[in-house]
Amino acid sequence: MIAVEEATQLRFGIFPSPSATDYPETLRLVQLAEELGLDLVGIQDHPYQRRFLDTLTLLTALLSQTERITVFPDVANLPLRGAQLIAKASASLDIMFPDRFHLGLGAGSFWDAVEGLGGTRRSPGEAVDAFVEAVEVIRRLWSGERGLQFNGEHYRLAGAHSGPVPATEIGIWSGAGGPRMLEVTGRLCDGWVASSPYVPPGDLEARHDQIDRGAVAASRDPAAIRRIYNVVGRITDGPTAGFLEGDHDHWVEELTRLSTQGRMDSFVLMLDDDAEAQLRSFARVAATLRGTAP
Repeated sequence: MIAVEEATQLRFGIFPSPSATDYPETLRLVQLAEELGLDLVGIQDHPYQRRFLDTLTLLTALLSQTERITVFPDVANLPLRGAQLIAKASASLDIMFPDRFHLGLGAGSFWDAVEGLGGTRRSPGEAVDAFVEAVEVIRRLWSGERGLQFNGEHYRLAGAHSGPVPATEIGIWSGAGGPRMLEVTGRLCDGWVASSPYVPPGDLEARHDQIDRGAVAASRDPAAIRRIYNVVGRITDGPTAGFLEGDHDHWVEELTRLSTQGRMDSFVLMLDDDAEAQLRSFARVAATLRGTAP
């Protein structure tokens, strides 16, 4: 088994479904994740999906019925929510539940569905431009300053007073995919959220390089940017069947490789079938990697 350096810095979490018909089960799984010592809960944000609860409302409920675990939208739908109200909601959550919320933020996707709900369809370039403006607007609205002025192509502040001011430092974690968004992540953001079905392990190095170049160009330390990986797989009692398809030791080795060679520091398991059993198995993997397993 490969040893993990600085294992205490690794974080582990779950990605449960925000199904509108199964809230009690979602809450139970999140409470169990906290009981088992996991760190994070990521909730996808698709406001146009009629079968899903509203993400920020759900995160509020989860925070109110747990004590320690940190939550984040994985990732917030910027085109439909808008920077101003995202800033207000995020600051409010941090005041009510200090240091337990981070802002996963996406530039947008599924444009037919966004447009169908009344949002504005953006080209890839426009989506990145709007994201850059949104980060600036959000941080200004967290600043506590009065009379804010901002005249962008997509966002405008005309003498707005900021507030409420977050109680702690809220990280902005981007759901970046393309080269320009990755550069923006390194330049402006506090973390990067990737998903293994879309960014497989072999693609991580190139993505990290793009983030690092953006950080260095902005005189930032690339190591200060968190790297969060939504992972899809299955922990089994049988033989290894591929990437993240195998037993406990296989998962420990794969996540070790992803943290040491792949530079990911947080792993969020997407829950599907047999959710409780997979969650318990994942918690044992996390304990092994942290060196806290009995």
